Amino acid sequence: MEYLPLFVRMQGKKALLIGNNETLTRKHTLLKSAGMEIYLVGDAPCQELIELIDSGVIKKTADTYSENLLDNISIVVCSNEDSAIAQRVSNDAMARELPVNIVNNTELSSFIFPSVIDRSPIVAAVSSGGQIPVMTRILRNLVESTLPFAYGRLAQLSSSFRAKVNAQYPAINQRRRFWEKHLAGYFAELVFSGKDKEAEAYLEDVIGKESMSETGEVYLVGAGPGDPDLLTFRALRLIRQADVVVYDRLVSTPILELARQDAEKIHVGKERSNHTLPQEKINQLLVRLAKEGKRVVRLKGGDPFIFGRGGEEIEELAASEVPFQVVPGITAASGCSSYSGIPLTHRDYSQSVRFITGHLKDGSCDLPWQEFVTKGQTLVFYMGLTGLDVICSQLISCGMDRSTPLALISKGTTPEQKVLTTTVEDATEAVKSVELKAPTLIIIGEVVRLREKLRWFD
Repeated sequence: MEYLPLFVRMQGKKALLIGNNETLTRKHTLLKSAGMEIYLVGDAPCQELIELIDSGVIKKTADTYSENLLDNISIVVCSNEDSAIAQRVSNDAMARELPVNIVNNTELSSFIFPSVIDRSPIVAAVSSGGQIPVMTRILRNLVESTLPFAYGRLAQLSSSFRAKVNAQYPAINQRRRFWEKHLAGYFAELVFSGKDKEAEAYLEDVIGKESMSETGEVYLVGAGPGDPDLLTFRALRLIRQADVVVYDRLVSTPILELARQDAEKIHVGKERSNHTLPQEKINQLLVRLAKEGKRVVRLKGGDPFIFGRGGEEIEELAASEVPFQVVPGITAASGCSSYSGIPLTHRDYSQSVRFITGHLKDGSCDLPWQEFVTKGQTLVFYMGLTGLDVICSQLISCGMDRSTPLALISKGTTPEQKVLTTTVEDATEAVKSVELKAPTLIIIGEVVRLREKLRWFD
């Protein structure tokens, strides 16, 4: 993050505009809306600036810039076309540690103006770091379209009930649940419809009548194979609500970054023979956090119920009477095969698909190999990279054709995705020449032949 977004109280502070063009009128509007006094330095100002000066909104102090004009100033904006003056303004302001913006010159600026969506007291701002202004406008339109104009009234009306709600619900978890329910429920709809009096009466009536439990809840959320765009809407909503995020090593960084900044993040990643926390300890951790009244998202790569041990975790939650929800995710087989151009089934090649774990609970790879050697079937091995030699040798020994196509997909659906296509006979030797990192999925079957025709992602 190149710029730190801040909301700074500037009422009554002084801003100095340097220049004479219409760009400064737009900057003036934003600064004035924050309650600042505006001063101008510049000769031959444009008509818009003249009108603002004549009306007393802007006070002109000088025709030409000099450093002493920075005295008692809190923020500086320069739109002077003379590059030498712009450089002087930048140097002088930075020497005084004053925030300075040189219009269209991020190198000389210590801050940039974001694009603001004003629903006071609710204010949102977006920025592209000064790189792509058009993108900033597009993002602003997206955000603005989701924020009704009445959000400001909703915030003001809600704040008038804050003391009553705090008194009625002393625990922070209770208060949070109360506001989450009503700021996205009937109370909010009344405000959005312009029925403020009815909204006040409704909230007055429900305070104290609703029991807000102090017990937390656990959400087992499938994070998918890596691409954050593959999250479900429900998964995204719960991730953003979580007080604590418990995640494993298969959860990608972009997905973790969707959590609230103040949310606690606990890594419990498991690798073969290297468990940060044993599964039993993870189960107990989820119970303990929920008993503390926290909303816990247990993020799992792929789907919680497909080799994700989700069943083991909710067994413990159910036994401990902890409320929980399960949110399915796109499993690695579906995501990785799609991004690799390998359909799991195809009328001409495969009429069934089988998901198989590459190693069992005891660490072995003792599987019903004979059942896997069937015509018209696709095999998908999860967590099978370290056992690739065993997988291939066992399948061949049970009668699988040595030339059967095999694909290894590393970090599927992410920008780091790598795909190696080979055969069952040559796979063990082929991986020696390519660096494949976990997680790596293995797909075996005739459908792999379609990759060259259907690939689109890499």
